[in-house]
Amino acid sequence: MQSVIPVNLPQHAYNVTIAPGSLDQLGTWMQGTIEHPLKLGSRVLVVSNPVVFEHYGKRTIASLEQAGFTVAMCLLPDGEPYKTLETLTKIYDAALANRLERSSTFVALGGGIIGDMTGFAAATWLRGVNVVQVPTSLLAMVDAAIGGKTGVNHPNGKNLIGAFHQPRLVLIDPQVLQTLPVREFRAAIAEVIKYGVIWDANLFAQLEAAPHLDQLSNLSAELLQAMLTHSCQAKAHVVSKDEKEAGLRAILNYGHTIGHAVESLTGYQVVNHGEAVAIGMVAAAEIAVALQLWRETDAQRQLTLLEKAQLPTRLPVNIDLDAILSSLQSDKKVEAGQVRFVLPTQIGAAIVTDQVPTAVIRQVLQQMRTI
Repeated sequence: MQSVIPVNLPQHAYNVTIAPGSLDQLGTWMQGTIEHPLKLGSRVLVVSNPVVFEHYGKRTIASLEQAGFTVAMCLLPDGEPYKTLETLTKIYDAALANRLERSSTFVALGGGIIGDMTGFAAATWLRGVNVVQVPTSLLAMVDAAIGGKTGVNHPNGKNLIGAFHQPRLVLIDPQVLQTLPVREFRAAIAEVIKYGVIWDANLFAQLEAAPHLDQLSNLSAELLQAMLTHSCQAKAHVVSKDEKEAGLRAILNYGHTIGHAVESLTGYQVVNHGEAVAIGMVAAAEIAVALQLWRETDAQRQLTLLEKAQLPTRLPVNIDLDAILSSLQSDKKVEAGQVRFVLPTQIGAAIVTDQVPTAVIRQVLQQMRTI
């Protein structure tokens, strides 16, 4: 099974390739074809973390060297607390020490954090070098690796420092998910469910029909391929229509408005990104119901899927509601002081609105307190 999904951007078109076993052919994929060579230069800096590198680093380097690339490595500490400007300096130092040029390429081998940081480093090193995304987590495969959003966290907010920098290639090897921790797998299912809610009713129906969504071993190869393909197609389609989130692309932030606030206020230690998005999706769904935009039965269908994946659906213990409301004001999606929410209107469709009364937000959050 192999899927090639084009991201049709006028100046930055590229492919998302989903192919089991493709990691060992990374170097060949990076060469491109005779008709369409990628021209990624001869020097490559592979950025990863120690956990991922232990599993896949040697195979990645061997594939690149076999294809004729000169390879350097940069290992970053693992975890959201290290997604900072300080850590980013390690990539710059490695690029300088190994004499990477404007024609050179950064390769992000890891999950969403590695992808975001490597992409931002590539956007800013020598005012922009190539980047190839090789996501190793399900969350990165269906979301972070596609679309060119890059960045690091500020102490007061997630991804406040960043840039749009499209990859030259996204290569997804589903087989690497076999080493993904169960919690990380479940977290990514939140993003897959998100695509079903806002864009793809067929995907939502496939998820509803699946007996289990809580771990990889319970999914058939066919369902996994379908989840990856449908999710990547949705992301690619939206990004192709709206590269820099001027309009349509904002719907991809479904669940992220309150989700980001929860992540930030818990110091990125209590819930991971996907878990926070799940909580945010429940909040957005209830806000939509309260505003009579969405049916309660559909909100319940979403809740059932999140629970099938064993994702959290209530706020973490002791989180302050006023702190959440305050945090929303520093979100990237605020315009003219108004918080923008993505709210579903039916399975497979959503709108973006800044007409959400604070009283409704507070009421929903109060209902979602952990008992």
